[in-house]
Amino acid sequence: MKRLFALVLCLWSVAVIRDGLDRLIDETELPVLVHATAPEVRDRHGALLRAYTIEDGLWRMALSADQVDPLFYDMLIAYEDKRFRAHAGVDPQATLRAAWQALRNGEIVSGASTLTMQVARLLEDGTTGQWAGKLRQMRLALALERHLSKDEILDLYLRLAPYGGNVEGLRAASLVWLGKEPRRLTPAEAALLVALPQAPESRRPDRHPEAARRARDRVLIRMAQAGVITMGDAQAGQSDPAPPGRHAMPQIAPHMADRAVATGPGRHDLTLDKGLQIALENLTRTYMQGRDPRLSMAVVLADIESGEILASVGSPRYTATEGQGFVDMTQAMRSPGSTLKPLVYGLAFDRGLVHPETLILDTPVQFGTYAPQNFDGVYRGEVPVRRALQLSLNIPVVRLTEALGPAHLMSALKRAGVNPGLQGGAPGLALSLGGLGVTLEEMVQLYGALARGGEAKTLTWQNGAAPEPLDRIMSAASAWQVGHVLAGLMPPPQAGPQGRVAYKTGTSYGHRDAWALGWNGRYVAGVWIGRPDGTPVPGAFGGDLAAPMLFEVLGRATVRPAPLPPPPAETLLVSRAQLPATLQRFGPRDAAQSLQLTFPPDGARLSAGGDIPIKVRGGTPPYTLLADGAVVGTELRGGAFFAPDLGAGFTTLSVIDALGQSGRVSVEVR
Repeated sequence: MKRLFALVLCLWSVAVIRDGLDRLIDETELPVLVHATAPEVRDRHGALLRAYTIEDGLWRMALSADQVDPLFYDMLIAYEDKRFRAHAGVDPQATLRAAWQALRNGEIVSGASTLTMQVARLLEDGTTGQWAGKLRQMRLALALERHLSKDEILDLYLRLAPYGGNVEGLRAASLVWLGKEPRRLTPAEAALLVALPQAPESRRPDRHPEAARRARDRVLIRMAQAGVITMGDAQAGQSDPAPPGRHAMPQIAPHMADRAVATGPGRHDLTLDKGLQIALENLTRTYMQGRDPRLSMAVVLADIESGEILASVGSPRYTATEGQGFVDMTQAMRSPGSTLKPLVYGLAFDRGLVHPETLILDTPVQFGTYAPQNFDGVYRGEVPVRRALQLSLNIPVVRLTEALGPAHLMSALKRAGVNPGLQGGAPGLALSLGGLGVTLEEMVQLYGALARGGEAKTLTWQNGAAPEPLDRIMSAASAWQVGHVLAGLMPPPQAGPQGRVAYKTGTSYGHRDAWALGWNGRYVAGVWIGRPDGTPVPGAFGGDLAAPMLFEVLGRATVRPAPLPPPPAETLLVSRAQLPATLQRFGPRDAAQSLQLTFPPDGARLSAGGDIPIKVRGGTPPYTLLADGAVVGTELRGGAFFAPDLGAGFTTLSVIDALGQSGRVSVEVR
């Protein structure tokens, strides 16, 4: 009877203890299980471009099970907690073994911490050696097992385990110590990542490489003995050198990454292609080597059809102080110089004002108080519109802008998604020569519209975001004509095999900005070079400085040359003689009397050493006199005047009246 009573009492006591323990576990308040991870930016394929530290400068990064090599999981469980999948948070066998060894030896010989208990310690930042701490970890471990799955507990360990210094979690550790994602690991790499959390500071590879190597080798041997890897793999892994130090976290596309992170925390997937981005960043740094360190460069490359930005370089060196590398020059407002001229010509084609073969006057002209001049100061008389665009002449494009109206040009820019910066009042004729502010990204967007046959759409840089459709800025035929004219320009020397490129260069007033924009059959790109502070760069021209880089950019992107598209069916492809009379010439057609240069006669031979008499008939004064395209006399009136001594040689003399009519002769001075 006494034995029965004792048995009942014992069972009752066990039940009471069990129920009390259950209540204790159920009443355990769990710590915060969600922890901040580094904002990160990835490319279109999911490759890491850049990550950022979290509070206190910690590297802690999001990680999912499919991002980890299964070998690491096998090693971790076999080394740290081989009964992890079976126990309820505390391993009774390991606890009894550790207690018995401690009693026999008078000190702790081996630990009994399970992975769940280690997670409990990491969650509460607790100690490992004190009994009170151990008991708290056991209680929390049991509670965690009741609320989380085994995989969720492993995820917490892989996110919070310390790996030395400011590195927490497996993914950050793999990037910092191995320079790679943990998706594919060698046995030696996996063993190192298993060993480091046990003594993260004393085994840091950058400070204690030998200690890290020894710890790794012990894990390799244990894993071979446990059958996780072969002894041959363990021995081969031991011959691998320990990591020599820290690897820098990726800092690819830093300006675009900053732009993405500014929109909010978490992961950001961009349309950029990591390989292209790295190639263009390296190309930019190489191209700018040996140049003025105050210079910066920006590059944007986009897919024509999708409008997706594939690479964006804001400066040659993000951290450079000289040249203000931290400034993203793809977003800076700058004067576009002559790069808006293709838009003006395309709009003029669309309005039926001119055709590429139409003759247009390149002569001195004045609109009120505004008297534009060509960049080289030379006037060429009548030239085909096609040639005027290829030579980037200023006067013909201003004539067309006056005919179109500057407001029409501004409207077209806005339809293309460009938000021009304009200082003061209404837009004027200088718009077509760069008299406004635009960004490089906007200009690539505009040229993308030309490349797509006049169809505008916004450039996108966030992966998965559909480009915003915009209004058509011109007809497909007009856009093709512009591209066809620009593709007729001679490429820079040593241009690569990227196929025919329709491109335009530009230089802003005072040589502050050098531009080159263009497209081939698949990509549209833009290059800007200058000083971020807007100070002049003497001698900088878009054609010399930016154009070679544009062709390099398109060459890096183009695996096989992509041909430019054929002309739309409605395109008018005829010679000037076949054009309607109203399209054969642009400009004054109703002068009362045509201008004739009557003396000297064409082909005359004149004696050197004095002024040359000039006689004209008809036209509307005042007249302008030019010698070989250079102005040598203005505000001339009457039918006779003199040209200054021209020196020996052949010379072309031209007279232009107030309506733009001209007459010319070629003479030889002896």
